[in-house]
Amino acid sequence: MNSTIGKTLKITLPILLGVFLIWYSLSKLSFDELVVYFKEADYTWIALGMFLGLLSHLSRAYRWLYQLEPLGYKVKLGNSIMAVFSTYLINYTIPRAGEVARASILTNYEGVPFEKVIGTIVAERIADMIVVLLIIAVTLFLQFDFIYTFLSERFNPTLIIIGIVVLIILFLIFSQYIKKSKTGFALKIKSFINGLIEGALSIFKMKKKWPFIFHTLFIWGMYLLMFYITTFSVDELSGIPLGAILIGFISASFSIAATNGGIGSYPIAVYAAFSIFAIAKEPSIAFGWIMWTSHTFMIIVLGGLSLLYLPIFNRKK
Repeated sequence: MNSTIGKTLKITLPILLGVFLIWYSLSKLSFDELVVYFKEADYTWIALGMFLGLLSHLSRAYRWLYQLEPLGYKVKLGNSIMAVFSTYLINYTIPRAGEVARASILTNYEGVPFEKVIGTIVAERIADMIVVLLIIAVTLFLQFDFIYTFLSERFNPTLIIIGIVVLIILFLIFSQYIKKSKTGFALKIKSFINGLIEGALSIFKMKKKWPFIFHTLFIWGMYLLMFYITTFSVDELSGIPLGAILIGFISASFSIAATNGGIGSYPIAVYAAFSIFAIAKEPSIAFGWIMWTSHTFMIIVLGGLSLLYLPIFNRKK
């Protein structure tokens, strides 16, 4: 019974949150105003941004082959590409269902054992997480003065320093607890951390580790460039600072995990990040919707075509 309730909540809560955030964004920027921004947007920049997003997805599909090859499976690039686009599309329905579908596609059409495919997807996510953390670290380094000034204007600097020290102490205490404790919770945390470390180290043990690392950096470089390029489609956002791009990109990236495909949460995340830099709410929310809509349109078209063409592409099997 509890398991059923839990599964139901995992599906319904992101949908309800997305609906609420859509309502919230439209309370800040009316639908009619949003339509005006879409009409006046420069679609040359939007198309270029979509092309960069397409390159990142194709690179992700190609990178996957480097992980499958050492397992003894020569997977067709076409199946890898269509599996990736199918993943993105299905994730708009049920959170993380796309990863299961992606593994199932390779199991059905390429004969790769399901558990092995899941293992490659987990390792891939670890690589992506490392790059995201790297982007966050670079952003904090480049924007340290701005972030510190922003926080000090709203909070007492002494309290900020005390808060950081307290967090460090709590982290050290928690680390020692996890290290020595034998409880189920501690063992799960240790298993998770060990899995992350093992997955990260496995990248450097790959036969083609440098091409894999190149594609990982290329994927996220294209994501970031897609975000930056698309800002040119809204006149009011021309010349926005690098800090706004980096923080906006990070905020928007995390928002995708909050709701199905970032619906509703993506524009609000962009707006929250841009507001730090005193960028007006109207173009910020409008840009968030333009960015999300253009990418979603690409995923719906290519993901839908992938699901339809997969059986045809593999008809001999």
